[in-house]
This record gives sequence, structure tokens and C-alpha cells, in this order.
Amino acid sequence: MEKKATKRVQIELADKSFERLNALKDKTEATSYSEVMKNALRLYESIINQYDAGKRLYLKDVEGQVTEYEVF
Repeated sequence: MEKKATKRVQIELADKSFERLNALKDKTEATSYSEVMKNALRLYESIINQYDAGKRLYLKDVEGQVTEYEVF
């Protein structure tokens, strides 16, 4: 089995940002902070690519009110 090449990245987070990262890890049942970050990057990249292609993201609340989600 061939091992994928990886790069190590060290980041510093403010306490609030780390709390958010930890909360996302718990909510998504991710096994590591790295998994949370990789999933977040995939989602962010996908949203940006769709936005660049002219698509928009909308959110609908429980009353049916639709609001465009501001990506940038």
C-alpha cells in the first residue's frame, strides 16, 4: 500500500477559535482536529467554486423564509 505524501502545518489559534474548532470536532464526531480542518477546506473550496460558477447558496428557516447566504 502506497502512503500519500503529507505536509505538516502548525497554526496558532486564539482561544475562541480553538473553542470553535473543538466544538466542530465534537459535533461532527471527527477523530482529530486535522479531520475537521480537511473537511472544512473541502467545503470552503466547493462553495467558492460554485460561487465562481455563478451559483448562490440560500438558507431557508422553519417558517419558509429564504435568505441568500453571503459567501464573502
